[in-house]
Order: sequence, then C-alpha cells, then structure tokens
Amino acid sequence: MNDLALLTATELLEGYRQGEISPVEATRAALDAIEEGNGDVNAFVSVHADEALAEAAESEKRWADGSPLGPGDGVPTSIKDIFYTRGWPTLRGTELIDEDRPWNEDAPCVARLRETGAVLLGKTTTPEFAWKGVTDSLRHGSTGNPCAPGLTSGGSSGGSATAVGMGMGPWSVGTDGGGSVRIPAAFTGTVAIKPTYGLVPMFPASPFGTLAHAGPMTRTVADSALLLDVITGFDPRDWSALPTPQGSFTEGLHDGVEGLRIAFSPTLGFGRNDPEIEALVRDAAEAFEGLGAHVEEVDPGIEDPVEAFHVLWFAGAAKVLEPYGAAALERIDPGLRRSIEEQGTFSASDFLDATAVRMDLGVRMGLFHQSYDLLLTPTLPIPAFPRGRDVPEGWSSQYWTSWTPYTYPFNMTQQPAMSVPCGFTPSGLPAGLQIIGPRHADRLVLRAAQAYESAASWRSALPAPARAAAR
Repeated sequence: MNDLALLTATELLEGYRQGEISPVEATRAALDAIEEGNGDVNAFVSVHADEALAEAAESEKRWADGSPLGPGDGVPTSIKDIFYTRGWPTLRGTELIDEDRPWNEDAPCVARLRETGAVLLGKTTTPEFAWKGVTDSLRHGSTGNPCAPGLTSGGSSGGSATAVGMGMGPWSVGTDGGGSVRIPAAFTGTVAIKPTYGLVPMFPASPFGTLAHAGPMTRTVADSALLLDVITGFDPRDWSALPTPQGSFTEGLHDGVEGLRIAFSPTLGFGRNDPEIEALVRDAAEAFEGLGAHVEEVDPGIEDPVEAFHVLWFAGAAKVLEPYGAAALERIDPGLRRSIEEQGTFSASDFLDATAVRMDLGVRMGLFHQSYDLLLTPTLPIPAFPRGRDVPEGWSSQYWTSWTPYTYPFNMTQQPAMSVPCGFTPSGLPAGLQIIGPRHADRLVLRAAQAYESAASWRSALPAPARAAAR
C-alpha cells in the first residue's frame, strides 16, 4: 500500500502547507487502496475516481496559490450512503430506491465538506436504511473488517469504518442512531465520535427521529476534532440544529485530564462482557489515573432502556417503509422484516411511554454528570464476529441491541460519546473504550480521548493488518 494512504488528514494538510505532498498524489493513493482492497471488504458501493481527481487538481492549485478553502481542502473523503450527495445516487442499502431519479441536493454535512474543498471519493456501504449494528444488505452484500475480512465491520456505518481503517481516505462521515459510528469503530480499531445531538445538522430528517446523529469517523482523535470543525454549522433545513459552534474543536485538545472526575462503569449495571474485552477496558480506565484524573468505579444508576429504545427505533423503521407500499416488506432484509412485524405495531401510548423512559434517563444522566465530568465504558462487550450475521452464532437474541448495550442509551440521552481503540485481544481483534460526556461537552470528550490516545502503549503490538491503519 502506498504510504500516503496511511497518513492522517492532519498529516496530509501539513504536507500540503509545506508543499511536500500534493492533493492529487493523496487522492491517487486513496483510490489505489480502494482498487486493491475493496473487493475483499466491500467498503464502497460507488467510487467516482475521475471526479475525485478533478477536485484534487483544483485543490492542488488552491494550495499552490496559498488560498485553501478551509481545514479539509484536498482531504480524500468518503460519505456513508445515507447522506444525499448531489449528482450521486443515495440508495441507502435498499432495493426499494430507484437509482434513476434526480439527485440534486447535498445533505448538510456533505455541503460543508464541499465548502471546505474536501475531495469526495464515493459512497460507503450501509445496511438497509441503516437499521442495524452490522453492515450487510440484499442490494450491496456484506462488509468485512480491516483486521480480518471474514469478520463483520459492525454497523451501520461499517463501510466508512473499514474504508478509514484500510487507508481508503483518512476520514469519513457516518450516522449513529444507536451506536452506528461507535460500533464499527470498536470492531475495526478506528476512532469515531457521536457528537451532541443537533451539532451536525441532518437533512432529510432521519426516520429514527431525534435518536439519529451524524459524526466523524477517523484513525485519530485529532482528525475527528478537525472533521467536526468541518461538518458542524447551523442549517435551516434541520429544525433541531444547534447554532454554529464558536471556535474550533481542536482548541484545548492537548490540555489533558488532570483533576477531572471520571466514572468507570464496566457494565452500566446491566451488561456483561467477554473477559478479554473487560480486561482491556479496565487497563484503559487505569491509564486515566496515571494521567492525573480521579477515576472511580461506579455505575450511573440506570436500568437497561432497551425496550423503550425498541419502540422508538422500530416505529421509525416501520415508518420508513410506508412510501413504498405494503409489498415493500417482501423486498427488504429478512431481519428488518421480522423486526417490523414483531416490534413495529406500537400505539401512540407506547411511543409516549418510551419517550417518558427516555426523558427519565436523560434526567438521571444529567444528575450523574453533576458528580462526574466523564463516564468510561466498553464500547462493546464482545469482539467482531463473522460477517453476514446480525448476531454471533448461538446468541441468545436475534436483535442487534442485545450485543450493543452500551451504545444506544446515549442516543436516547443525546450525549456526546466517543469510541477510541484500547488494545487488541489475544486473537488480534480490536476493543473499544467509550468516553461519554454531558450534553454539549464535546470538547471535553475529545480532550480526554486525545490524552488517552497519546498515552496508549498498545499500538506497537497491533496485528499486521491493523498496524498500518493505526500507525
């Protein structure tokens, strides 16, 4: 693999400034990585090489003139095939959407990427309507893991995580309605943040409503902070969009965690972990003590909100199919069809009851953060399992939420939550540490993640397929 494909966005941008790297060279390296590896892992559903090279050539001219458009100018970028992208079909992993129709609009995050001069490579794979925690669909097949292509990448932003992990562009944008940037980050040894709800505007509105966030997917914390700078910004098409942030998410990134009050909850009080995963996450929590934080093992005093989450989630999944008629159920992912049939007939009263559970959860977490600045948990309780399955073989439940107990609660509360790698199991599979902050504390979450990333010693022990991705 071309070494340029392994550089971070931050490193590429510095190379552009110094005149040592060309955006065209970086884009060719990313396209070469796609050509070399996509057949094994199925990270991309469409690649637009000629357009990307033309955009890179324009970026190269801007850098030569000393007039880059913004902090992402010339960075090879992929987009999850959930976001509208002008001129390209957005198929959302389903056979129900007709490719041959006008595609005239950008989602807000795509518009921001164009404004900064990013080089758009193509669209990455997603399960149908981004409904589950792994990435496969009848339309586009399954997506493999950079560390072991026969294993799942996780989902629903699995194509983006795998693309980033394999050098197919240093960053991507994904969606997260129940863990969908954090799950694949944990499984692939990459980095992702689900920011505070509304910070990255969404349009069209997600069928999963105010559970759904958009967020950066990268190989380093610094790149996540930089990409968050790019894709935030008020958009009037999103009724719930927050005001444009003041300042940069890179400010104070290296200020450390000394004196912070950090809670560590290995199970949130209701989960259960593979011993290998729990050991790695415990080591990560202890590392924060070494960095000067005050770490206490304590549960936040919440119950598993999975039943309420199912009401909110599968009501949205059923709703997204309505425009396609009753026959649509026969043309979709069998797991999605079964879930809608079993879980998608809720009443308005059910929905309000689930919303009440959600509101109580938000109150409890808000009060919890009066005592603790941050909360650490595993991102996931298990390592990656074989691709093409919704759950591990022999699992006790058919629902993806059964193996993601630590991610979906924080979509319900809309808090910022970030997954960073925290080591590898003896068999070479990544584990993820989740760092959660109170609403609007995105900079604090990034700062803590950067402190941990800077101190982590496990990178030198990475298995060969992941070593290059993590550098």
